[in-house]
Amino acid sequence: MAPRILLCGDVLGRLNQLFKRVSSVSKSAGPFDALLCVGQFFPDSPEQLEEFTAFIEGGSQIPLPTYFVGDYGVAAPKFLLQASKDSANRGFMMDGFKVCDNLYWLKGSGKFPLFGLSVAYLSETQLVGYIGVTNGAAASDIPAGVSDAVGSDSTISELVQEIKPRYHIAGTKGIYYAREPYTNVDAVHVTRFIGLASVGNRDKQKFIHAISPTPASTMSSTEIAVKTTNTTLSPYTFVEKKTSPLDSTKRSSDSNSDAQYWRYDVSQKKQKHETRHADKMCFKFVSSGSCPHGEKCHFQHDIDAREQCRRGVCFDFLNKGKCERGPDCNFKHSLQDEGDRHSSRRPGSGRSKECWFCLSSPNVETHLIISIGENYYLALAKGPLVEDHALIIPVEHMPSTLSMSTESEIELSRFQNSLKSYCRSQEREVIFFEWASIRGTHANLQAIPIPSSKAVMVEKVFNLAAQKLGFEFVAKTFDSISDGRKFLRTQIGGGSSLFYAQVSGGTILLHHVEENERFPVQFGREVLAGLLNMADNADWRNHKHNKDEEMKIVDDFKSRFQEYDPNC
Repeated sequence: MAPRILLCGDVLGRLNQLFKRVSSVSKSAGPFDALLCVGQFFPDSPEQLEEFTAFIEGGSQIPLPTYFVGDYGVAAPKFLLQASKDSANRGFMMDGFKVCDNLYWLKGSGKFPLFGLSVAYLSETQLVGYIGVTNGAAASDIPAGVSDAVGSDSTISELVQEIKPRYHIAGTKGIYYAREPYTNVDAVHVTRFIGLASVGNRDKQKFIHAISPTPASTMSSTEIAVKTTNTTLSPYTFVEKKTSPLDSTKRSSDSNSDAQYWRYDVSQKKQKHETRHADKMCFKFVSSGSCPHGEKCHFQHDIDAREQCRRGVCFDFLNKGKCERGPDCNFKHSLQDEGDRHSSRRPGSGRSKECWFCLSSPNVETHLIISIGENYYLALAKGPLVEDHALIIPVEHMPSTLSMSTESEIELSRFQNSLKSYCRSQEREVIFFEWASIRGTHANLQAIPIPSSKAVMVEKVFNLAAQKLGFEFVAKTFDSISDGRKFLRTQIGGGSSLFYAQVSGGTILLHHVEENERFPVQFGREVLAGLLNMADNADWRNHKHNKDEEMKIVDDFKSRFQEYDPNC
C-alpha cells in the first residue's frame, strides 16, 4: 500500500492550528503516515511560545510522526540544544533527532528511508531548509527556473536537478502555488512543484497538502513514466535564457522546446519588462484591440498579448510577468493555447480557487473524500441519488476525464473496477456516465449503483430518454473498461461536447452534443432517477444532507469500501 504523507508550509509555532487541520484532513482522507514540514517551524514571536512549549514538553500530543528542517525562530536554540544532548540522539541521526514524542528534527543534510521512499534533506539558515523525497519530494525554498519568486536559490536548483524528485514542495514565500508537472532530463518520471503558505495565514491560502506516492521499487516502467497532458519541459533547461513568453510565440512553431518555455517560465519575461520601459504594453490596445493614439502611442500594441487577453489572461501577468492581486484576481495567470478558450466561458472560470473539485480550492469539501490516488480521487456525490453514489474526479483541473493523459487511465480503471467489485458483492451494478462539455471546468465521472435486477433495463431507458430529446445513442460493446475508454478517447474533440454512459454488459452509449443543441446537464442522473422511481431526487439539491450527516455517510462508505479501495 502506498504511504500517505502530509506536507506543510511554515508552521511558525502554530501547532494547535496545524494539528487541528491535520485531524480534519485525516478524518476525510486519512489516516496519514507522516507529516513533513518545510520553512520556519518555530514561533516568530514570544507570544506563541506557550502554545508551542506545551507540545514539546508533553502537555499536548503530536498525533503522527512529524519531521521538520526549519531550525530557527524563537526558542529554537534552546529546544534543539536539548535534543542534541539527549543520549538517544547520539551518533549520526540521518532520520532525525527526536525532540519529543512524534517530533523529529532533520539537522544539516542527509537522506533516510521513509515507508519505502527516499527522503533527502538540506537545512541551512540561508537556504531556509530543503527536504527532497526522490520518490515524493519537498523543499522549503523556490528554486530558480520554477517561478519568478524573489530569493530563489541556485543551490536548491542544482540539488533538484540532480535528485529529480517526483514531488517538490516549498514554503517561506507565504503563498500557495502549484506549477504544471515538468519532465526531467535523463529521467522518465515527472516532477510536481507545489508551494505552500504558512499555517494560519490571513489570506487563508492552502498550507497543507496530501500525497500518496507509490515507491518506485514497486512500480512498473509504464507507471513511473505516466505524464499528464499539461506536462512541460524541465524549467531548468532554460534558466539561462533571457527571452519573454510572448517573444517566444513569434518564433518558429517547429521549435518545441521554445514553445514549451514561453508557456510556462515567466521569470525571464519579468526581467525583460523590468529593464526595458519600451516593452510595456498598451492596456487600451490589449484589452479592446484598438488605441486612440495609434502609432504615436508610447506603449506596445502587441497582437499576441491581445489574443491572450481575449482568452482571459490577466493583463498584469502579460505586462509584468506577475499579478499583485494574487488569488483575488479573477483572470488566468498562465498563457493559453487556442483550444483553451471558449467564448461563453468567463475569464478565470478555470481557476482552482472557484472550483468545487480542486483540492487546492477553499470551496472543496474535503470531508466528502473517500480515497485519493495519484491522478484521481473518489468522493461522495453531493446530494447523492442513492447510497454509495460516488464521483471519480481528476486531481488536476481538467475539463473531462477523456482529456487526461493515457497513462492516468490505469488508475481510473482501477477505481472503476474496484467500484464494480464492491457493488457486485452487494448484488448491485454500477453505472458510469460523464457529461464532457467543451465548456466544462473540472471533470467528474459519476458512479451510481443500482440493483442488479434493474441493470437489464438501463440501456432501454437511456434510449427512450434519447428519443424524447430527438437523438439516438451510438452503442458499442467492449470486453473491458479499458477497451471502452480507448474508444471514447478517439471521440473527444471536433468542437462538440460528449455524453456517454458505461452500462452493464460492457456497453457504451455515446452521443455527440452539437454546439446549439439543448442538452440537459443532469441527463444521466435524471434517467436513472426515473428507472429507480426516485424522480424527486433527480435534482441533487432535493437530496442534500448537512455536513455531520455527510461525514457519517462517508465514514460508513469508507469502512465498507476499504477492502476494495485500490489505494489501501
